Order: sequence, then structure tokens, then C-alpha cells
Amino acid sequence: MKMDEEKFVAKRTMAELERLSVSQFRDSDKLPIIVVLDNIRSLHNIGSIFRSADAFGVQEIYLCGITACPPHREIQKTALGATESVRWRYFPTTLDGIKALKQEKTKVYGVEQVHGSVSLSEWKPSYESKIAIVVGNEVGGIEDSVLNHCDGFIEIPQVGTKHSLNVSVSAGIVLWEAFRVFS
Repeated sequence: MKMDEEKFVAKRTMAELERLSVSQFRDSDKLPIIVVLDNIRSLHNIGSIFRSADAFGVQEIYLCGITACPPHREIQKTALGATESVRWRYFPTTLDGIKALKQEKTKVYGVEQVHGSVSLSEWKPSYESKIAIVVGNEVGGIEDSVLNHCDGFIEIPQVGTKHSLNVSVSAGIVLWEAFRVFS
């Protein structure tokens, strides 16, 4: 097709997308995944992670440490209502959240560049146990004190000059991979 030729592409309507209502979503089956936010500073990142959690049917989000909690206008700007559909809990420290997960026999994986991490393409989540994905602070990553409490680490392959991705982008990539594997 030549660039000057016009064609009509219509976006699908909300009715055609057959999205669930908030109450239907809350009652629906979820991925056995909890996302742990370890001291996330940016309210926009928090909102974006809520939106990805909604999109991929995540069970719950743990907001830890300095991570802000809904309702908040700046979180809502990027969450676009996902704070109402996705369950969440607050913990004063990330270690408090991790301890609660460990009591429930949840496998905890940090998204971090550490020795011994597994490439996201080689990570094989399973329904054998619930899974928690820990994403860290925008500057320092996952707290050092939290690293030793993780059962494993996932690293997103990168080839550019920057050493990391935005935390909400990283969370979205890992959640997409889990969704893809579980679907």
C-alpha cells in the first residue's frame, strides 16, 4: 500500500472489547501473582503498576515503605481506576510484606540485576505455588536487606547503554511474561 492511499481502520469499542466491570474483575480468577513495590517514590510509577496489574489479572499489590497508597490524585492519573479493581495492602517495610508472603508459602522473586539471576526468557513460573514479584526503588533498586529474603531473581535482558528500565516498565514486562506463560 502506498503512503498516500487512505484506508480506514476502526478502533474496537468498549463493548467489543468485552471488559469486566470492577466487581466482576474482583470476583474473577487471577494469576497467582502478588506484586511487591519496594519503596517506590513516583506516584506515576505506582499508578502505572496498578494499571498493568489490572491488565494482566494480578491477584494483589503490596505497597511497602515509602510507597504511597491510594486514593491519591497523582496515582489515579496513570492508574485510571485500577486502584479500585486491583486489591492492595500496605506494609510499613518491604520485609514485613515478604514475611507475610513467606508465611503463606509464596515464592518471592526479585526483579534485579544480581549474580545468579535468571533471564526473563528462561524464568518458568508455575501454578505450584503463589508467586511474588518484587520491584525496587527507582534509584537504588531492591533494598539490600530484602535481597537475601528472595527465593530467586529475574533479569530482563537489555542491550542498550542504560543499565536499567523504569520500574513500571520492568513490572509490566515481567507481568506480561507471567500472563503469557499462564495463559
